[in-house]
Amino acid sequence: MGLGWINPEEYSFNSFLLMERFQIRLMMESGGWRNNKDEWKRTMGVALNANPAVRWYLEHKCPECASVVQEITANAPAVTNAAEIRKAEVYALASVEDFVIHTTPKMMETNCHYIRDWDKERLYEMADFKDKIVLDVGAGSGRLTFAAAVLAREVYASEPVETMREFIRSKSRLGNINNIRVTEALVTSIPYPDNSFDIVMSGHVVGDDWDTEIAELTRVCKSGGWLLDCPGDETHAPYYKQQEKTDKPDELVIRGWEKMSYVGNGGGYVGRYRKQIWKG
Repeated sequence: MGLGWINPEEYSFNSFLLMERFQIRLMMESGGWRNNKDEWKRTMGVALNANPAVRWYLEHKCPECASVVQEITANAPAVTNAAEIRKAEVYALASVEDFVIHTTPKMMETNCHYIRDWDKERLYEMADFKDKIVLDVGAGSGRLTFAAAVLAREVYASEPVETMREFIRSKSRLGNINNIRVTEALVTSIPYPDNSFDIVMSGHVVGDDWDTEIAELTRVCKSGGWLLDCPGDETHAPYYKQQEKTDKPDELVIRGWEKMSYVGNGGGYVGRYRKQIWKG
């Protein structure tokens, strides 16, 4: 079941030409986010064979994935019917809709419930942003960045996807917002010196490698500063209500973070987390 963020029929297969290396690698290593991996390989192979420019881009943008691209295209059935090719393209686009929507960042603000329904007061409740130097890691379309910029002295938005960085820059320029700085970075490699920020925040970022990621967030945070994990709104109430009651270990809580849950505008439980950093 998809996220419902895009109508894949409205997107060109050339959308893959805007994907970053890390996105291509994740997509190829996992075979998209669909359960039927064999079907994903078949349809992606059909679509790539019909779009040699996209195939070339994936192979050269992410050379470590070139052998996978070559394998799925070599094993794909020969298809020449335009309607069948387009069906394969749509399937491939829908299989990674959370990456495809990055090619149209403006759509995220209206189509992604975690952005659209979120209230910036939920961020302000977590720390005092007034006159602070703030880093937003994995800034995306700027949900946290623009909220923090209302109060902070400066906000640095680090984001690995170029289309998202340009969206933040454009929105800042059009809104005459002068205290936002944008840079390219992954959560595991933040290009700032130790002890640079009063607040280091993220949402929907930490979790692939908990200790490595948290160590990097901690490195750039000043002593006495705050690490914040502030996800967007949530609509899946039954799932999150169940999660609130489970005995499953909470990865951030067991690492000393404070959990600040609330029921979002969409009716689902949202788990926010914060930790004050003290360095000897």
